[in-house]
Amino acid sequence: MSAWHASLLSLALAFAGMAALAFAMERHYAQLTGAHELPSARARQLRCLALPLLMAALFPCVWAWGATVGSVAWLGFLSAGALGCAAMISATPRWAARTASVAGPVAVLALAWTVGSWR
Repeated sequence: MSAWHASLLSLALAFAGMAALAFAMERHYAQLTGAHELPSARARQLRCLALPLLMAALFPCVWAWGATVGSVAWLGFLSAGALGCAAMISATPRWAARTASVAGPVAVLALAWTVGSWR
């Protein structure tokens, strides 16, 4: 896996995970849906979705750069995903949700395809 490919996958996964975490908060959920109350089951679902996405962002970094540099790169991509997510949610929350709902599954499928091609 090239460093460029790993960077794109990690950034997409980090953005999707951070968006799921953000929309698990009442304030951002209200920006997205207009509802004043976030159902607790929905918040739990979003948090449980965010954790695997954020952890999956670690794998391309470790494959591309090794464990030491990859873990530092992963933290950088988490920060970049959070910054991009915060900027996009403040401007257009619906586009942030749409982008995350496309970027997350596409990155997961690309990661699975990459892992499958290594065998």
